[in-house]
Amino acid sequence: MWAQRAIRLDARPRGVHLVTREVLDALPEIGGMAVGMLNVFIQHTSASLALNENASPDVRRDVEAWLDDAVREDAPYWTHVHEGPDDMPAHVKSIIVGPSLMIPIAGGRLALGTWQGIYLLEHRDRGGARQAMLTAWGEAR
Repeated sequence: MWAQRAIRLDARPRGVHLVTREVLDALPEIGGMAVGMLNVFIQHTSASLALNENASPDVRRDVEAWLDDAVREDAPYWTHVHEGPDDMPAHVKSIIVGPSLMIPIAGGRLALGTWQGIYLLEHRDRGGARQAMLTAWGEAR
């Protein structure tokens, strides 16, 4: 059994945002899979995806603060600056975090840990809506 869908994630401000529910709502076929895999791939170079703590918003703020400190906008070595001061740092952050996730499916559900959620990391001040491709495959229930 295979299912694939492109989804649009609404524009969000710079930061780390939980999108687990949006992913699940977009691909109800997951509920029909006994065992399988879900690939979530963001089709952008200035945003990324991660799995992490889904309960405390402090974790999301701390992740963003660390990334902003580690990849500074005012670095003197940036040469790709014509799209604004947040653009090149956004590309580097996207490389560090990555564009995709692989999540097991078990018993019609994502096999996430108790406190895990899917993060969209928006690295631009105004990145706009984001497109993601969801691909699930596995054995039917």
